[in-house]
Amino acid sequence: MKVAFATEDGVHVNAHFGQSPMFTVFEIRHSGVQFLEHRRIALGSDENEAGKIASRIGLIEDCALIFLVQIGASAAAQVTKRTIMPVKVAFGSTIEEQVQRLQNMLARNPPMWLAKILHAEEGSGKAES
Repeated sequence: MKVAFATEDGVHVNAHFGQSPMFTVFEIRHSGVQFLEHRRIALGSDENEAGKIASRIGLIEDCALIFLVQIGASAAAQVTKRTIMPVKVAFGSTIEEQVQRLQNMLARNPPMWLAKILHAEEGSGKAES
């Protein structure tokens, strides 16, 4: 499954969804983790609030989870509607810590919310992209 992290530096989860300059994306599977890319917000693309949210969702639409520090109610509703689950974490936690935590959950008995995502991805092809 692809997982995005709202980040300012590519190392820490330290950004609000609507103000994040980039998303760092990983492929996370039972068998391992692979860094995919840094997806940067195009400068000048955030003309209004609706455009800001839409451009960010467009960058992560192939991801199942987005780890972030904060997200507004409207953005959270739109992200969730696109079947991307927002996961709030402590400011400054490292992406590496969050990846490890997620891998540990996958290796053991995944919580219900994660099991649902994995099951949905198996049927949608989202996990293969």
